Amino acid sequence: MSAYLQCLSHTPLVGHVDPLPAVLAEVDGVVADARQRIAQFDPELVILFAPDHYNGFFYDVMPSFCLGMAAEAIGDFGTAAGPLSVPRELAEACATAVLDAGVDIAVSYRMQVDHGFAQPLELLLGGLDRCPVIPVFINAVAAPLPSFKRARLLGEAIGRFAKSLNKRVLLLGSGGLSHQPPVPELAKVDARMADRLMGSGRDLPAAERDARQQRVILAAQRFVEDPHTLHPLNPEWDQQFLDTLAQGRLAELDELSNDNLSALAGKSTHEVKTWVAACAALSAFGPYQASDRYYRPIPEWIAGYGALTAQSSV
Repeated sequence: MSAYLQCLSHTPLVGHVDPLPAVLAEVDGVVADARQRIAQFDPELVILFAPDHYNGFFYDVMPSFCLGMAAEAIGDFGTAAGPLSVPRELAEACATAVLDAGVDIAVSYRMQVDHGFAQPLELLLGGLDRCPVIPVFINAVAAPLPSFKRARLLGEAIGRFAKSLNKRVLLLGSGGLSHQPPVPELAKVDARMADRLMGSGRDLPAAERDARQQRVILAAQRFVEDPHTLHPLNPEWDQQFLDTLAQGRLAELDELSNDNLSALAGKSTHEVKTWVAACAALSAFGPYQASDRYYRPIPEWIAGYGALTAQSSV
């Protein structure tokens, strides 16, 4: 029974709008080191906390949290497509344990996931199906959003379940730090886009999906040229957030409202709740020691990009 945590920013823009080669090499080194450490840990089960970007979850039914009993990656922005290796009975037991702990969570036997899930599995494990994985969706873009407190309680409940297993469990948190790419908002879009957000965007024609991706790429190019075209990155807040996680002070984030987080660091910064849930899951194993911290603001990826590793210290 042991747990290992790796939090890592994801970005759909890698390979499309990249920083200088030296920065790219630096990030590649961070990822390679993390991959090596995970290989040494040799996980028997992965629990992956990640968001969605209106690719698998829509306003026809928008849960705050959803646990996948089966999952398929769509392969957006050139990431891997195909099924995740979800251990169904174990995922069902996890969902039951979370509900018994008083945390409401939806379940899906046909979960559709995007780069937020696929990229960390590719980068850190070598593919979607290299290890049994329980995917846990946390809504980070579609208002109304869950709070930091609910994400923390979700993580703690999943961590207690993971601790009950006689397995080496890898806890992954996937999300950007400060950032606000051009994600549509239901209250601000026309009728056609509203229909997409309400569910018709689940199976986009290839041409429309490509056009959507090109809009994000163009927005990144403009942001590099003029940082006022999008919400600015906030390295100061990002570093404070990393301090909070590294020091295990997760409950202090409970008081930070969703509106204040959006104003401080951008509307997609709510993806950091995946990091909070992952760290909270690790905390169920006891006090932890953080290490291998990395941070750099990367405007080419419209993100404060970071990584954090931790292990139980008991």
